[in-house]
Amino acid sequence: MPGLVTATGVLAFLADEEPELKVFALKTLNDDIDTVWTEVAGELSQIEALYEDEQFPERELAALVLAKVYFHLQAYTESMTFALAAGPLFRLDEPGEFEETIISKCVDQYIAVSSARHAAKPSKNVPAIATTFASGSLDGSAIISPTTPFSQSTLPSKSLLARASTDNTILDPTFQPTKEGRSASIAQVTDTKTQIALHNVIERLFESCLKEGKYRQVVGIAVEAKNLDVLRKVIKRASEDSKRSKTPVQEGSQGPAEELMDYALSICMDVVQERSFRTEILRLILDLLSDIPNPDYFAIARCAVYLDSDEEASEMLQQLVSKEDRDVTAVAYQIAFDLYDNGTQEFLGKVIKSLPSGEPPKKAAVAEEESEGAAESEALLQDQESSEEALPAEAAKAYKNIRSILDGSKAIKLNLEFLYRNNHTDLSILNKVRDSLEGRNSIFHTAVTFCNAFMNAGTTHDKFFRDNLEWLGKAVNWSKFTATAALGVIHRGNLTQSRKLLEPYLPRQGGVSSGSIFSQGGALYAYGLIHANHGADALEYLRTAFTSVDEEVIQHGGALGLGIAGMATGNEQVFSDLTQVLYADSALNGEAVGLAMGLIMLGTGSANAISVMMGYAHDTTHEKIVRGCAIGMALVMFGRQEGADTTIEALLQEPEPALRYGGILTVAMAYCGTGSNKAIRKLLHYAVSDVNDDVRRIAVMSLGFILFRKPGSVPRMVELLAESYNPHVRYGSAMALGISCAGTGLDEAIDLLEPMMKDPTDFVRQGALIALSMIMVQQNEVMNPKVAAIRKTLKKVVGDRHEDAMTKFGASLALGIIDAGGRNCTIGLQTQTGNLNMPAIVGMAVFTQYWYWFPFTHFLSLSFVPTSIIGLDPDLEIPSFKLHCATRPSLFDYPPEQEVKTAEGPSMVTTAVLSTTAQAKRRAQKKERAQRRESMDIDSTPTVSKAPSQPAGDKMDIDDDKKVKTEEPKEKKEGETSADKEAQSGSDSKKKAEKEKVGYEIENMSRVLPGQLKYISFPAGRYVPVKKPTGGPLLLHDTEPEEPKALIEEKLKKVTTERAPVAGASSATPRQTAQNLLSQAQRGQLSGSSMRDLNELFQLTARGAEDRAAQLGGLGASGGAAEQSGSGAAAAAGVLTAVDEDAEGDQEADVPGDFDYFTDAEDDE
Repeated sequence: MPGLVTATGVLAFLADEEPELKVFALKTLNDDIDTVWTEVAGELSQIEALYEDEQFPERELAALVLAKVYFHLQAYTESMTFALAAGPLFRLDEPGEFEETIISKCVDQYIAVSSARHAAKPSKNVPAIATTFASGSLDGSAIISPTTPFSQSTLPSKSLLARASTDNTILDPTFQPTKEGRSASIAQVTDTKTQIALHNVIERLFESCLKEGKYRQVVGIAVEAKNLDVLRKVIKRASEDSKRSKTPVQEGSQGPAEELMDYALSICMDVVQERSFRTEILRLILDLLSDIPNPDYFAIARCAVYLDSDEEASEMLQQLVSKEDRDVTAVAYQIAFDLYDNGTQEFLGKVIKSLPSGEPPKKAAVAEEESEGAAESEALLQDQESSEEALPAEAAKAYKNIRSILDGSKAIKLNLEFLYRNNHTDLSILNKVRDSLEGRNSIFHTAVTFCNAFMNAGTTHDKFFRDNLEWLGKAVNWSKFTATAALGVIHRGNLTQSRKLLEPYLPRQGGVSSGSIFSQGGALYAYGLIHANHGADALEYLRTAFTSVDEEVIQHGGALGLGIAGMATGNEQVFSDLTQVLYADSALNGEAVGLAMGLIMLGTGSANAISVMMGYAHDTTHEKIVRGCAIGMALVMFGRQEGADTTIEALLQEPEPALRYGGILTVAMAYCGTGSNKAIRKLLHYAVSDVNDDVRRIAVMSLGFILFRKPGSVPRMVELLAESYNPHVRYGSAMALGISCAGTGLDEAIDLLEPMMKDPTDFVRQGALIALSMIMVQQNEVMNPKVAAIRKTLKKVVGDRHEDAMTKFGASLALGIIDAGGRNCTIGLQTQTGNLNMPAIVGMAVFTQYWYWFPFTHFLSLSFVPTSIIGLDPDLEIPSFKLHCATRPSLFDYPPEQEVKTAEGPSMVTTAVLSTTAQAKRRAQKKERAQRRESMDIDSTPTVSKAPSQPAGDKMDIDDDKKVKTEEPKEKKEGETSADKEAQSGSDSKKKAEKEKVGYEIENMSRVLPGQLKYISFPAGRYVPVKKPTGGPLLLHDTEPEEPKALIEEKLKKVTTERAPVAGASSATPRQTAQNLLSQAQRGQLSGSSMRDLNELFQLTARGAEDRAAQLGGLGASGGAAEQSGSGAAAAAGVLTAVDEDAEGDQEADVPGDFDYFTDAEDDE
């Protein structure tokens, strides 16, 4: 039937009294509505009247025609309403623009209505911090209701930032109550029939998707609509469908239900940003996973860590161990490694407590034999035996291993071994930095210290300190504090040897220490760095040392050490001790104490901690204490998201800039890694509107913390800010790029930073250099060709005498960062499994405070993550096997070491030979040859006189032979040079071609970069990984457990840790050093500034005699051993531990007259 050309006649039927004619007209119009809708639009009132007439038999048809007309008029809300009223006549499966548009509109409406319904529920359950805070110590008028998102307040009404963002609801969940759904065109559906019709359409849509097996679409809609019932239904339906289909699932692959839960989990962790809703989804997934016979245990572990559900984690580990299967136990070990990688100390401590001790029953039996006579102990032992007797030997061993993994000792030991054996530190770079920067200048000495610490972080390689004791001796006051603390960065993780290593520096318990207070404070800081985020054994010692001293400098170091070691433990006793010192109102240690309080309560959201710090920040007059408390409050709110909104608002409304600074940092910590739109809008607003430069700087810098999971979006966001007139904003944009793009080598970020290296402001150049090194860490020339030029620039800046001190400081830091951890570490703000890396984020946040206080720079070492694959067999031993990497070797190779140029200065000058001397030599040689010929012409009868000439003749023959032999190759070389060169070049190109073949093998415990993981595979052989490699310790199934296995020898076990170098000028004895300086003084070569050293050396000589006497008495065995090894560890000239009797900035005293007799003696001569 041909289509309608005009609708005039058909429309006339609508006014007819016969219902049949009206129905005919509607059917005809419906078929050809796309061509005649313009004419029909004029008669809409008649069609609407038919739809509203309850007596009309085809109301649904009228609704469908109306829906299509409104669709063409682009009134999509009315079109959707009438399409819903059309009921079954609205066909979802028909392909067409109308159907697709209306379905999309229905889905949007469903999501808006459903999520709005869900958003009303959490308001009843306000976070404890918000309620307590509002009714507590602060002025309630300054605080907005906890349920009101801070992004909707205090922004000017005409500001672009104040306008409602309507593009993405799921990224901005708290905007829901004030918006009309997903976009401005979303209708407010109040009609019950329409709501029911909308629900029916969505149900039909879901059903059609499920029939076709498109489960993910339904999961996406359910998550966005915050409808957990639909999510549960879909996952169960997928499980039932897979059982009904009876298609065998391949071994090693997942079924539809498991895949769907993985997908839901990834959406939940990466897309959903509302903390409360994410918790609900994870709880649902955890419940569903627990119901599956063989669930994905790694997914359960991720859920348990995020939900802080230690019971679930403990129950899962016990369930796996109870199966007494070697392969299943290996999975339990891998889960334990994942829990350690992602969990806080408090969470891991609870899991360890709930697990069996792992001590085999034999110990109880041995103890019983030893105490046979004691009746009391027998009863106790019987109780112990009864509690442990149920554990078989294998299970006991498994629990013991799991506990060692969860407490971190196993992972730390493995990483330490990896960093030690693969250390590629280029000492020539360090030596160049040292030679380029004057050690007597405090900032330069500190810069070299940081460069050395970062380059050797975690490698236990302190050779630079031991070889440069004279340079080390130039450290004074806080430089000495920093240099001592650097030992903690270098030996981070060396838990068993930490006390022995730092023994020369640590304050002595119960007695007065004779060393410098700065080195003692630095030693406590170093002790905390060694035990960073692993303070089980160190916390009590640090707490005792902190509370037993009154020296502010030692308390400063002790507070920092306590905070790092006790990170996120929530230890109330330590917090109380820190609070007492805070109330002493000392500006020197107040900043460190405030920071330490935040580190102890990291991420707890403790209302008490916030109120204590906020209250004291208002009471004190010291800006350093206010800043320390502000940073501490930001750390307390780590990862709390909307739970921190009230605290953020309170801080941002403060007139004190240091507290507003803390408010911005709280935004960064609370929303770190979420990509939250409201947090970004808040930061951008303050970056351009706050009156204080510090607040603007941290606001721009904080963008890096929010967006480090989406590094590609940061360069576009800060592009304009990087060209701001304000140097603080430019610096902040440089650091934001460094933080978010760390280790990525992102070209867009480098293009923005390169011009900033030539910025007119020194600290902007400093920030650009540091940011470039963060981005370029572990990059080589094949991955990014610009890395060579950037390295060259860094070295040039360090050696440039005309460059500003701040820029040189930044360049030396950058040289340490770019080669971090012996070139085996990257900066990883998220873990290998995709969760937030809490210590790394905190370390980076505190590192940015080096702007105010240089010792905070050491915190950056917490962000260094070893990049390795460490394969472990089910016995937790390191087998020797090879992995296959399907790339060219040069792509992920170490950068080449710097070529050391030979020194041109002191080279030996060749001796000049006069022509007369050469002639005399030639004549003498001619005479000698003539004499030899004459002796050979005479009869060779054996006489006494000819005896000595015979060997000469023989020797002559030999010499001639040699000459012939040496001359032949020369001739050959001259004749065949061109051919040889061609052959050589051909062989070289072959070698290069062979080198660059795609695919090569690497050993276990080798460096594997994050970008390299996708190319790694396990060749078919004895060992099979328990999961897809993600870096770090990886458990392997042993397919041939009965066969003998080859293990990798641990090199670190053979190394004996020596005490840290406490020497001053050199590894020579004090007497030798004094004699050297005295002889220089006699020759007049001793500068006036060095006379102070000479004065100290007389004291040191006496101290050296005392030390030798102590060694003879058996008190210095370890020091003697170190001295014999030539390490300088026990050299008596302890400049780092020497007491600084003068204050910083004091004028040097005149040279004492006692030394005049040296000069007199010289004059007498």
